[in-house]
Amino acid sequence: MISFSQVCKRYAEGREALSGVNLEIGEAEMVFLAGHSGAGKSTLLKLIMQIEKVSSGQIVIGGRNLNRLRRRHIPYHRRQIGVVFQNHQLLFDRSVFENVALPLQIAGFDSREVKRRVQAALDKVGLLDRERQNPIVLSGGEQQRVGIARAVVNKPPILLADEPTGNLDPKLSAEIMHLFEQFNEVGVTVLIASHDHDLIRQMGKRVLVLENGQLVFDGLPRGGADE
Repeated sequence: MISFSQVCKRYAEGREALSGVNLEIGEAEMVFLAGHSGAGKSTLLKLIMQIEKVSSGQIVIGGRNLNRLRRRHIPYHRRQIGVVFQNHQLLFDRSVFENVALPLQIAGFDSREVKRRVQAALDKVGLLDRERQNPIVLSGGEQQRVGIARAVVNKPPILLADEPTGNLDPKLSAEIMHLFEQFNEVGVTVLIASHDHDLIRQMGKRVLVLENGQLVFDGLPRGGADE
């Protein structure tokens, strides 16, 4: 599903964010991406989304070689990937329903299908009764659930999350992770960047650890170790 082969990313100022990264993430796998701040986690996610391009190496996602992806095909590629951010990136001048509907409207779905999909996504995250409210009145955990609903409303085969529990307490963090597990159980490939070592250990899933742009660990979390 996701394959990195000798991937390097250097920014214009000369900083090397990723160096010789090789990894394989299978279809319907749930994986955590760990590492210190600046280790390269966000860069790796941006490469998958084609926000950034590799400096060298090759990325293949769902059989598509991203090195050969033409500019006009990037929007289609991004529609295959749901993204959840730490700070939600919700629009506070729109309702919960309108926030979740946005990706579908951009993709050109008709209003009936938009309504059906949005309500199904909100029901999945337990917020169907809040669809007409402004997200600014919701709690942090509820706002993150809106962000998750927006990420999955297009039914993408891949779900990326960049520090999705960074601003949440342990109880809410566990609830959000349970939602990711539920999507993974129905076949969605899930990759979560997180610095929450305790939460990663509790989940017991495969962990990829970056250190100074290099992949230094790939396996199940080591009990008591500092990933």
